[in-house]
Amino acid sequence: MHLIDNILFAAITAFAFWNFFGQLRKVMANIHSGRPEIRRNNFSERFQKMMLVAFGQQKMFKKPIPAILHLFVYVGFLVINIELLEILIDGLFGTHRVLSFLGPVYSLLMGVNEILGVIVVIACVVLLWRRNVMKIKRFSGIEMKHTNYVDANIILITEIVLMCALFLFNAADVKLATVSEEELPGSFPFTTLLSGVLGNNLIILEFLKNFGWWAHIIGIYAFLNYIPASKHFHIMMAFPNVFFSKLTPAGKFDNMEQVFHEVKAAFDPSYEVPLIENAPKRFGAADTNDLSWKNLMDAYTCTECGRCTDNCPANITGKKLSPRKIIMDVRDRMEEIQINRLTPDNNGLYVAPNGGNSEAATHRLLSDYYISNEELWACTTCNACVESCPVTIDHLSVILDLRRFLVMEESKIPESWARMFTNIENNGAPWAVSAASRFDWAMDIYMPEN
Repeated sequence: MHLIDNILFAAITAFAFWNFFGQLRKVMANIHSGRPEIRRNNFSERFQKMMLVAFGQQKMFKKPIPAILHLFVYVGFLVINIELLEILIDGLFGTHRVLSFLGPVYSLLMGVNEILGVIVVIACVVLLWRRNVMKIKRFSGIEMKHTNYVDANIILITEIVLMCALFLFNAADVKLATVSEEELPGSFPFTTLLSGVLGNNLIILEFLKNFGWWAHIIGIYAFLNYIPASKHFHIMMAFPNVFFSKLTPAGKFDNMEQVFHEVKAAFDPSYEVPLIENAPKRFGAADTNDLSWKNLMDAYTCTECGRCTDNCPANITGKKLSPRKIIMDVRDRMEEIQINRLTPDNNGLYVAPNGGNSEAATHRLLSDYYISNEELWACTTCNACVESCPVTIDHLSVILDLRRFLVMEESKIPESWARMFTNIENNGAPWAVSAASRFDWAMDIYMPEN
């Protein structure tokens, strides 16, 4: 490469990474807007879980066919990045095949890259077929209407184009070496066959080589900057999300600390309620700033695969609830807050700046605009959504916090729940019988009247 090419490549590279990290900063700002929560204990257990679930794709294999296809794309993505590293070095320093000093190891890497590249293309084509022709049910839903498969299709088609650009670069490079009677380091089993159709014109071969090289790297940069705005962001977020996921048994409910101390003081008048730092302004959650930072990280980790909704008994039986929609609504609300530069007031309610979008300030996460009461009360807290999620998103935690707000702040509960609460308060049990009569049923069974 010439000096001008090196300078142009360095400028494009700097801009691509500057823009990418700018998007990351916005995401991190949104995540940090949530309430504090400690998730730093048991490092070794968390690391092991991250390697099994995020890196090892453990939970994906509950559905073998998409798991194998996803595994091919995932492994191909990891291994092919070795060649991407070489392209970066070559582009910045004007070298060519800089890693060729590895000798036989380099040949092995290039050969494996090509084989994986072909497999990636095949896997992406099959995944496109599943989405657009087979119309797998879990890929649809009310929350997916605005995407209409566009996001997933863009990602899959982009991966195919990137692989084809890389194949073109390698094939032209192989043919140039053959025509020029030069030795090209590396092993290229697929593109050696492909090079046979490229002809022998050195000018055309040089153009095709450069075109494939630039198309691949610019495509990579475009893809890099598209990732934070797409469902494909999970390839980065899955690792921290799994690492910071709950280690307690699935379905275990968390008590609210301030309520715990108040109840303890009610039973023991001598108990002093401690001062709680950063205590929530509300019981439960009405908007995204009432949720924990981990709940907000979950929203940015969602793959929109639909496994949670596909396994939700409420959704299966026709209820309005879709766990995937709950998580996507959290993300959409965070984006709305950020785009309109809303800020929380002293009461934790979002307000618009002077001249800002006042309509966005009237919205909140818990509303018919995002998550309705009907959706929340449909949840049976069975934990099927959490169990089926391949990146350990905790849908149930969000649902419970929103329901807590309805119950404890707005006293909005189904009539059957109201009767249950009254019975617990009066009788110490959900049933409308006194404590003295609670075991009458047993007496009737085991000591029937003569």
